[in-house]
Amino acid sequence: MMPTRTARTAWNGGLQDGSGQVELTSSGVGTYDVSFPKRAAEDAGGTTSPEELVAAAHSSCYAMQLSALIAEAGGTPQSLEVTADVSLGEDKEAGGFKLTGIKLTVRGEVEGLDEAGFTEAAEKAKASCPISKALTGVDITLDAALEG
Repeated sequence: MMPTRTARTAWNGGLQDGSGQVELTSSGVGTYDVSFPKRAAEDAGGTTSPEELVAAAHSSCYAMQLSALIAEAGGTPQSLEVTADVSLGEDKEAGGFKLTGIKLTVRGEVEGLDEAGFTEAAEKAKASCPISKALTGVDITLDAALEG
């Protein structure tokens, strides 16, 4: 059985005038400021957001899953660079906000797989990574290509 991981947020004030700190409790690697006005602004101004944390979770989970599937397909991953762009927008049906999309971009250096094999592994990883599975209500797109 895999361990449970924990993060904790302490929030003070209202949505527009409040702020908080999210602590990565399990790892102890840091505490980060959050605020709604900065979450909704183009410039995050030194704060993180739930969307950035989802992007971090998704990109790292996807990279792990893809490396496993490349090996399963007979390849050897040399390097993978994964970016997850997570968009927040208005939820016109339920009100408030929702994640409106996630764009995964991966560039890889892989021995033993051609572009078609890499693309197949990349698509399988998109469908099978645990964070992708958790986010099935969000449209997830993929841009995958080999480099070098």
